[in-house]
Amino acid sequence: MKLMFVGAAHEVTGSCHYLEAAGLKILVDCGMEQGVDKFENVVIPVSYAEIDYVLLTHAHIDHAGMLPFIYARGFRGKVISTDATADLCSIMLRDSAHIQESETEWKNRKARRAGQPEEEPLYRTEDAMGVLELFRPYHYDEKVELEEGLTVRFIDVGHLLGSASIEVWITEEEDTKKIVFSGDIGNKNKPLIRDPQYITKADYVVMECTYGDRLHAPLPDHVSILADIVQRTLDRGGNVVIPAFAVGRTQELLYIFRHIKAENRIAGHNGFEVYVDSPLAVEATQVFKDNLADCYDEETRELVMKGINPISFPGLKLSVTSEESKNINFNTKPKVIISAAGMCDAGRIRHHLKHNLWRPECTVVFTGYQSVGTLGRSLVDGNKEVKLFGETIQVEAHIEQMDGMSSHADMEGLITWLNAFEGKPRQVFLVHGDDQVCKFFAEKMEREYGHNIKAPYSGSVYDLSLGRWEKETEGIPITKAMETAKKPVGVYGRLFAAGERLLQVIRNNQGGANKDLAKFADQINSLCDKWDR
Repeated sequence: MKLMFVGAAHEVTGSCHYLEAAGLKILVDCGMEQGVDKFENVVIPVSYAEIDYVLLTHAHIDHAGMLPFIYARGFRGKVISTDATADLCSIMLRDSAHIQESETEWKNRKARRAGQPEEEPLYRTEDAMGVLELFRPYHYDEKVELEEGLTVRFIDVGHLLGSASIEVWITEEEDTKKIVFSGDIGNKNKPLIRDPQYITKADYVVMECTYGDRLHAPLPDHVSILADIVQRTLDRGGNVVIPAFAVGRTQELLYIFRHIKAENRIAGHNGFEVYVDSPLAVEATQVFKDNLADCYDEETRELVMKGINPISFPGLKLSVTSEESKNINFNTKPKVIISAAGMCDAGRIRHHLKHNLWRPECTVVFTGYQSVGTLGRSLVDGNKEVKLFGETIQVEAHIEQMDGMSSHADMEGLITWLNAFEGKPRQVFLVHGDDQVCKFFAEKMEREYGHNIKAPYSGSVYDLSLGRWEKETEGIPITKAMETAKKPVGVYGRLFAAGERLLQVIRNNQGGANKDLAKFADQINSLCDKWDR
């Protein structure tokens, strides 16, 4: 029973942990690194073809985004998730693959003109489609024995539709240990989805600590705040433009707008239109509509029981095609436009900003954190000029921020979640937090609450059966990354991974009929003869 920490160790993105137990090789999450990384991640110690299961906490790309990558390199195990997570991954992984292909094609056009070598995308659409066939979804609270010695259960953690903490029971030679992976712990009192559900027993806990050093401000009245912004903007004859992440934040906004409409909060603009301009957001909104009983909070379920769609209302317009998107700004009637991406760094939102930023009657409303270096951050910081599509745009529109919409628990929420365990876990491992946040939260929980707690770096290995560290590593700054430790990349990397998968297939055929094995060997040798140089 060994647990290796791979990704999101003293960092916030790229969640991935490797568990070896009961004769099985398991990944918990397989996320993409996003933004600036501080530390180098180790490579998992086996080929992707050897992985039996990926246990997936939720659909966000920093937890699920590398699934098509490992599929392209031989993974053919099963991906275990909740029903809603499987539904969301169906659209998010396809969209991620499209982005990988589009960005690579753009880079390759420039490379061809410059006479430079071309690149391969991280993965392709067919890789996303392939790994989606490997999903095996389950309901919340359903205890499932996946194999002898491996049992799992998903518990709603209130971060995103379908998000979960995962309880994992592993057994080797009559020795059973229970390890809980928190996933991303949700904020309380969020629209639509339930508050985090608590788990009371575990031998070991792997816990995120994104906001382990801070408290959120008191939850504001978002309905009143947004209604006031919309009222003032429509009175001026302008548009309200809201950059929003397509999955999660867009649906929360629709829930708020349903309240605004139902309560007649806007005077003098009856029937004002709200456009959702993002194919991904439109698909995700349908997923939210389809997953009712298991995921929604009590208030939302009551609406559904009354026959009220919690994220639909008169005047809602869903825009999918490019032509529909262009027509939104040709319509001069004041309106609300919700579009991705949430930080304005890509997608259709940039076109809407180009058409509306220069107009003093318009308002741009930010509902989430804006990373340094993004267009969204530039606008929030008060810049009066921005570049869009090579053109300088004067910022005359009103810029507003709606705080308190974070989907992550703050320090108090994290403490409440961990202290819900009856009797302290034998060891708590902190992940998914910046370097200093990990250290702060670990010291606080050890000093004030008596937890045995540690934030491991990538490459650290813990023996769960013996209850001790087998290997403890230090963080390797990304500038000193040991490139030789990495597996081959690009097209050659795919070929190398195919070779690793072939070895795994050969091992799986041990004990087969001699006639079949001889035929298989002849086929391999024939292929080698063709390519041997």
